[in-house]
Amino acid sequence: MNSVLAEYSRALYEQYGLLMVDTSYGGENPSIINTQEHLRYYAQKNFSRTAVSRVTNNQTIFSMYCGDVSITGSSFALDNKGAVLNRQIISYMGAEPVEGLLADVENNARLIQENALDTTDVGAMAAENQEAIDAIDLPPIINEYGEEEEASLANPADIVNSQRGIGALNLAIRDKSTISKATVDVNQYASHRQLNKGTGLNDGEEISPAERLLLEQYYYEKCSRYGAELEKSLLKYQLEYMIYGQHSDWGNLERMAENLLFWREASNMLYLFSCDAKCAEAELIAGVVTAIFCIPELSELVKYSLLFAWTFAETVSDLNILFSGGRVPLFKSDATWRLSLENMFAFRDFLNGGDLGEGMYYEDYVRARLFMVDLPTKTLRLADIIEMDVRKTAGNAAFKLDHCLDTFCAEIQVRTRYGYDCKIERIYGYEM
Repeated sequence: MNSVLAEYSRALYEQYGLLMVDTSYGGENPSIINTQEHLRYYAQKNFSRTAVSRVTNNQTIFSMYCGDVSITGSSFALDNKGAVLNRQIISYMGAEPVEGLLADVENNARLIQENALDTTDVGAMAAENQEAIDAIDLPPIINEYGEEEEASLANPADIVNSQRGIGALNLAIRDKSTISKATVDVNQYASHRQLNKGTGLNDGEEISPAERLLLEQYYYEKCSRYGAELEKSLLKYQLEYMIYGQHSDWGNLERMAENLLFWREASNMLYLFSCDAKCAEAELIAGVVTAIFCIPELSELVKYSLLFAWTFAETVSDLNILFSGGRVPLFKSDATWRLSLENMFAFRDFLNGGDLGEGMYYEDYVRARLFMVDLPTKTLRLADIIEMDVRKTAGNAAFKLDHCLDTFCAEIQVRTRYGYDCKIERIYGYEM
């Protein structure tokens, strides 16, 4: 049985540090029956005579030989919502002290949720404010010829707000040629197919908070992301895939950019709307823009229109910094706010990367977002990633993680030429 376990998948071990037997053995038809035949071969080897013994017809004292062999129980990698896979990962990571390393990740995720950055839709607020502006009928104005003509508000915020439809990723990264074009058919992988299951051996799913941190660190160490791509990987943005599960690198990165836009806009609004000096600047311009119409409520609406536009422009600047490798703090201050109101109107001219001197890198935002994804979803998408990468290696084109054996129970019948026999039942696994 140890000999069976010694035939673990080398590609799986070398890339992900996991010890499991691929029951396809490099073929296209994985089955526990394949493993049973390997076990039968190794069991019989215990009773095989040497060449000399066969020539001289020497026998053991009981003339024993292997009878029936059957595997009666099994535990595969993705049994019980991936509990077996997670147990092996935790064992692999067991010697690593990660509590300190992941304290920031856990804290960042908590701050995002406590400050409602994940639920505050600033874009929707801006759209509602614009609807209120559009609902106001502007009085006609008298032109230089003494004639009435339809008035136009000429709100300077419209210049910025018109950029919203371009998309977060298009605004964040100027050179789109640097983005990976890799795509996959997700239906070929574990998260989208009916999974093979064992009989239930050593597949408990109780995971402590400390063990969850070990899993998070494992994802970070083994998986690629934007700005830290790996040659071995099929999809280059693997952490982003674990969050969003899209079929392409572009799709996953776009969703991450949209998520960052959502968070950063909510955070920037918290600062900007509480900054009296900046609000006064917006109010002054709004007063000038609306003075001719003598509609008091219009001035207030335009003020907020300017503030929403300023928030959006600053947020796009943040994304540009993050995707360029710089830092942006989760919450802004006077010292870390980048764009003046004047620069806001031409904000795309100021998208030149940089670093705000403090705060979180892109990877920190990604890890906080990944931390917020439920464990079963992360586990299955990690299984997809493992399958994608192992299939790239020689002889593993049909590799399926749910057919990878971790623990098995076997019954071996030993017989003799004198009519005696006995059955031996054992459970062996990598951590038994």
